[in-house]
Order: sequence, then structure tokens, then C-alpha cells
Amino acid sequence: MPDQARCSLFYHLNQFLIMQERLLQFIWQFRYFNQQQLLSTNGNVLELVHPGTLNHNQGPDFQQAMLRIDGMLWVGQVELHIRSSDWYAHAHHHDSLYRNVILHVVWEDDVNNPHDPVPILVLQDRVPKLLLNQYQEWMLSRQFIPCQSQLNSIDRLVFMAWKERLMVERLQRKTELVYSFLESTKHHWDETCWWLLARNFGMKINADAFEQIARSLPGALIQRHRQQLVQLEALLLGQAGLLNKSFQHAYPSQLKREYEFYRAKYGLRPVHIPVYFLRMRPPAFPTVRLAQLAMLLHSSERLFHYILETENLEQLRLLLNVTAAPFWDDHYTLEESAPPKPKHLGEQFTDNLLVNSVIPLLFAYGCWKREQVYKDRAIRWLQQLPAEQNSIINSFRMLGAGCEDAFDSQALLEMKSQYCDRKRCLDCAIGNNLINSQWLSS
Repeated sequence: MPDQARCSLFYHLNQFLIMQERLLQFIWQFRYFNQQQLLSTNGNVLELVHPGTLNHNQGPDFQQAMLRIDGMLWVGQVELHIRSSDWYAHAHHHDSLYRNVILHVVWEDDVNNPHDPVPILVLQDRVPKLLLNQYQEWMLSRQFIPCQSQLNSIDRLVFMAWKERLMVERLQRKTELVYSFLESTKHHWDETCWWLLARNFGMKINADAFEQIARSLPGALIQRHRQQLVQLEALLLGQAGLLNKSFQHAYPSQLKREYEFYRAKYGLRPVHIPVYFLRMRPPAFPTVRLAQLAMLLHSSERLFHYILETENLEQLRLLLNVTAAPFWDDHYTLEESAPPKPKHLGEQFTDNLLVNSVIPLLFAYGCWKREQVYKDRAIRWLQQLPAEQNSIINSFRMLGAGCEDAFDSQALLEMKSQYCDRKRCLDCAIGNNLINSQWLSS
């Protein structure tokens, strides 16, 4: 490739990386451009009074913008594009939704039409290079989080307020999952609780399989057999497809007989999603988790109502921290024996159940019933639980991000997955604060 063509390709690639429509919206929304002596491409004198409200629905990018055009105040919509030709490429000139556009804001004018009916404002030479370079650096970053070298410069109060918002966003996202279960159960909260707990017992790798097992075993059927632990284990392990072979030991053989009887009685079919053992530590094997889940069902009656009624987090933790039946003391699977070790659920996994199942369920119930007391209790419990221990939280701690409790760790996980990994720096309070600081210093 000739040097001139290579330089041209690099220039256009660089411009693409620097300028994206979301960045252009951000620049307009927060007025991060030189507003002195604004002129449209047709020579109209412009004065920005208010940029308008960002529109997340169909239609122009900003609603209810206010600006003076040649001294006359206009109120209407503003549309933004990278190039002025995008107006025609997107057929806005034929779309009635764009009839009230009073200004077309673009990065570059590649049409240069002196008779364009909508005034065009070009921002390419009005935005500080420092801002563009910062955005490009974040977009190209391969670090743990794009702004990690700048994180320590963020004011503590800004970070605290951002974590509070992140926590609410995370609970709202989890509420949507609860609501989807609630709709599937025809607004049966006990059944929804059962599905959610089962899914969390499967952890990430077996979550879908465990959820399907719960869906295949109605809560009423579970209640019917709640007093008989062997029957509960047989139903759970059988529906997981783990009792479809012959066993030499007495206990697994008993489970198999129990399951075959109730499978025929209730017309049960094992779920079609397999459970996985690979790359898992033995205490987390699906056999062990299903046995622990059976013990929880056996030892707790009306669990959802207990969650609603109890104020004491420690009592709830004790209730959830069950130990599997004695057979599992020296087994991790149905066939091979192992050195004796009772299969306690453990504090860390119990807290995981609280953070990812119980608390979102309680918060969702508060939203559904419009009862603030349940939402407040959910937040309070998060603040009482220890921060989660995982590689993401450890990385944040190495960067100096405070993480005192589960409230903090959940907020940081939300930030990492929903903002940092998706390079949504412009929607992040930290990114916004950093850009604002650079704008003020430019």
C-alpha cells in the first residue's frame, strides 16, 4: 500500500475511533464545545440557550431544545449525525418525526448544500483535542477498567454517590428477572422464590439446568414430600438426569427406586439441560449442591414468608446454611467415596444466596407491593453482609477502590459489567467527572 494511502486510511480509522454518535450526543448535551460566535453553514448566527433533553426513543436525538437563530428564539428538536449526508442516508427528509427539527448538529459537513432547509452546525473544529484524545484512550484501552490510572483522582463523595446509583440499577435489573419468573408462575411468590433459589444453587455454570429442575417440580409437589428428605433428593437428582444408571451402593440405589416410582406417578421427565462437573471443585459439584438444596427444602417451611417476616439477617443466614444428608459426608458423587467431610453450605455460599436471590426477591416484592419497608431492608442487609470475594473485587481493591460490604461489591460488579466492559465511559459518573475536570482546565 502506498504511504499516502496508508496515511489516509490511518486518518479515517483514527477519526472513526475518535468520533462516534454517542460521543457527539455527549458533547452537545454537556456543551463541551466552543460556543462563541456560533454560525450555521448557511451563515445564520446561532446562540444555544438549552441543548434539550436526550431522547431515548424513536425520533430526533434531543427534544425541547432552545436556541436563537438570527436573534429569534426557537424551541424544538435537534438531530445529531457524524456527517451531514447521514440526514439523507437515514431518510429523515421523508420522515414526519423530523419535521420539527430546528438544528442539525454534525461533526463534519460532507454535503455543503447552501439551500439546506435545516440549519447545520459543524462541531469538528470546536471540540478540545484533549477531550477527544481522552475518549480515544478509553475506547482503545485493554486495561481492567479504561480509567484505572485516573481512579484515585476521583473525589470520594462522587464515587460514593455513583456506587449508590449503581446499586439501585443492579437491584432494578435483578428485579426484572424476578418479575419474569413471577409472570411465568402466574404471580405466585412462593414458586418464584423456589425457582430463584434453585437457579442460584446451580451457580453460573449450572444455573439454567437447576432453574429447569425447579420448573419441572412444582412447589406444591415439593411441599407434599418436604418431610421425606430421601424423596426430595431423589426428585432433584432424578430430574437432573443423575439417577439413570445402576448403582452398587445402597443409598444411591434407594434414590433411584424412589425416583422411578415418583417419575411414573407424576409423569415426570428429566430436564433436557445437562449438569456439568468439569472444572469445578468437588464441594461445588451439582450432586452436592442438589443434596444441599434438598436439605434446605426439608428444613424450611414457607421460606418466602419467613424472608418477608424476619428482620434478623443472622437468623436467615443460619436457616440457609444447611448441611447435606449423612451419605454426602464421605461422597461428592453418587458412586465414589471420599475422605469424610460434612457438606456444609458454608458462609460464603450462604451469603451468595442472600445477595443474588433473597435480597433481589425482597427488593422486587417491595417494588411490586409499593412497600418501602422491604426495599429498605434489602439495602440494609446488603450493607450488613461482607463484600464478595472474587477476582473482580480484588482488582478494584488493588486500584484503591473502597469495598467495605456487599453493597459496595455489588455496585462495583455492576460498574465493571455494565459500564467498563462495554466502554460506556460517557454514561459513567466517573468518566463524566474526569471529562468535566479536563474541560474546565482546557
